Amino acid sequence: MIYNALKDDGNTRAAVVLPDNVLFEGGVGSQIRRDLMNKCNLHTILRLPTGIFYAQSVKTNVLFFTRGTTDQDNTKDVWVYDLRTNMPSFGKRNQLTMNHFEKFMKAYVAEDRSKVEDVRWNLFTREEIAKKNDSLDIGLIADESLSSYENLPDPIESAEEAIAKLQQAMDLLNEVVEELRAVEGDEVVIK
Repeated sequence: MIYNALKDDGNTRAAVVLPDNVLFEGGVGSQIRRDLMNKCNLHTILRLPTGIFYAQSVKTNVLFFTRGTTDQDNTKDVWVYDLRTNMPSFGKRNQLTMNHFEKFMKAYVAEDRSKVEDVRWNLFTREEIAKKNDSLDIGLIADESLSSYENLPDPIESAEEAIAKLQQAMDLLNEVVEELRAVEGDEVVIK
């Protein structure tokens, strides 16, 4: 484990890239997260855009932590930076560059992190995390693409409206068929 490779002087730092499921998986996963937050100061999580390290659909994170001088209660607060939500898709044509990390780096090194004004930068206390079974699936901001769904009409009304319009179209087609039948003498019915 990375923990064992770190000196216990309270200054040895590490950063680890992990897929999303490690942040919220139950059972052994929550025990590992709890152990990490006890033995280390997990001070920052960077939520990365989808598909950066693994397959296109895999979401990853960077966990930044420092080994404590003791093995208990080292994490007090966790800062989370969401570089994932409301970001463009990255790939060969649109590459992730250092420019995309500028605001994160400013927040990360800020003398007083609480004074950083960035919607992507959020603080969670150890107590808040413990209440969620030590899940670290935290800090994602509101997805702007979902805001357009907030004011959708009632689905039943929409379906009834669509049925009424389809019925009108079928009635019109049946009228056309009746007129054609009168002209040609053939029997055609649309249902």
